[in-house]
Amino acid sequence: MMRAAAVRAAGKTLARTHYFAKQKKNNNKEGQWSSLITTTAAAIVPPSALECHDKKYDHCSSCVEQKHMLPLSNRKIAAYEAWWRRAASSSAPSYEAAAETTGQEFKFSPMAEYERRIASGDVHPGDKFQESTVNALQDLYDELWRKSDDIGLDSRLPVPQSYSRSAGGWLWQRLMRRSSPASPRGLYMYGGVGTGKTMLMDMFYEQLPKTWRKRRIHFHDFMINVHTRLQRSRGMTDPLEVVAEDIVEESILLCIDEFMVTDVADALILNRLFDHLFKQGLVLVSTSNRAPDQLYEGGLQRDLFLPFIARLKDRCVIHKIDSATDYRKLAAAVAGHYFTGPGASELLQMKFQSLIQDEKAVPTTVEVVMGRRLKVPLSAAGCAFFQFHELCDMPLGAADYIGLFQSFHTLALDGVPVFGSHNRSSAYRFVTLVDVMYEHRARFLCSAEAPALELFAKVVTIRDAPRRKSSRSSHSDQADLLVDNELGFAKDRTCSRLTEMQGVEYLEDHAAVHLTKTNSMP
Repeated sequence: MMRAAAVRAAGKTLARTHYFAKQKKNNNKEGQWSSLITTTAAAIVPPSALECHDKKYDHCSSCVEQKHMLPLSNRKIAAYEAWWRRAASSSAPSYEAAAETTGQEFKFSPMAEYERRIASGDVHPGDKFQESTVNALQDLYDELWRKSDDIGLDSRLPVPQSYSRSAGGWLWQRLMRRSSPASPRGLYMYGGVGTGKTMLMDMFYEQLPKTWRKRRIHFHDFMINVHTRLQRSRGMTDPLEVVAEDIVEESILLCIDEFMVTDVADALILNRLFDHLFKQGLVLVSTSNRAPDQLYEGGLQRDLFLPFIARLKDRCVIHKIDSATDYRKLAAAVAGHYFTGPGASELLQMKFQSLIQDEKAVPTTVEVVMGRRLKVPLSAAGCAFFQFHELCDMPLGAADYIGLFQSFHTLALDGVPVFGSHNRSSAYRFVTLVDVMYEHRARFLCSAEAPALELFAKVVTIRDAPRRKSSRSSHSDQADLLVDNELGFAKDRTCSRLTEMQGVEYLEDHAAVHLTKTNSMP
């Protein structure tokens, strides 16, 4: 069992030794590593990466000539990955060429991919907090491979009866679930802004087979999806159980970015929904700026949300990324997208006009989730122009913003204010707007009362709030101070993202996602 688990951890699906003859015929159809190795065994694979069918030697001539392949030990898998990284940068055939030859997609494990990105300069080396997180992701990766068949991860295989709603009656399903192998504990990563949480989760997700039942989604999109499913399940005895069954049938592994809870309705839904999801075998990987015990802190009826926190801590490894580095702020900034001071609105309008060039900006409407429509004051060439109050002072939410950026790749927002107690609701909407915009890799232009890092200067958490003084002067100085835990935590993320969105790297990503080759970015 341990040997087979090691194979799955490397991306192979091979039969046991006594099925060797049968597997020889089929092994090029299954398993990324097995296909890669068997096709190029004699020419590329080092002897130390093969294990002889006789189990006494590293390899023998018969294994190489007949392209046999057996389970690799963890030590040999690591040795092979290290060898392949060296070969990829030398005169030896590249793994891209080998993958093209075999017709299979070659993937590293999370640890090997992280090391590859360091070697290529895509990731800064020496961050012990990121390295610790990669180790945690690697452990989960290995565990998922070990239990992939038992929990029905591969979409090409039928879902195990213990996780299927067609497994029989109510009592039979409950008995089967209790006797079924437990799903691996997921991973809940939290920490400061710009520490690489999303990058690491996406890296982990990308290394998993495309045929697995998996999904990566932002928290806003996830909740909108849940509400939509609930509407379709009206009239059911327990609609949340039906929704949970639908989610698990589609995705055994669910990766949620920026987990946050600010609404009492969402808090109550999450509590019951994840009770069903975890019972049905869901594996959760999530990122957040907040520790589990700080989720929905100070919210209405929070005592009803506490069982979810306990369940989350039981079903996920809680991992803190305690790095003090904000990598978003390391990106080189460009001028001409964020305007402050006298004449900022006029400069924004000129920039907007330069983007749409000769096209005429006209009003339009876009469809959003659940049949709603959003009015866009001015639009042209994939760019939308709003006054701040038209997007953030109106009763709009994540669904409206998602619909907006499904139709437009650039937003120009005029008149972003400094936030305080007088515009708390607008601050919440602006935070959500930036999150959705960032997730869609949209380009952002704005005129604002202050630089990005100063927009939330008057927003503090309860812990950081100054103590009240008896003097009237001090009271007037703090009149617009907004003490709000949720915004106090979210503001750092928002400021960090606003900074990154003005950087060259982000704008290059935006161009790659949204703009055609013939339409270069101004």
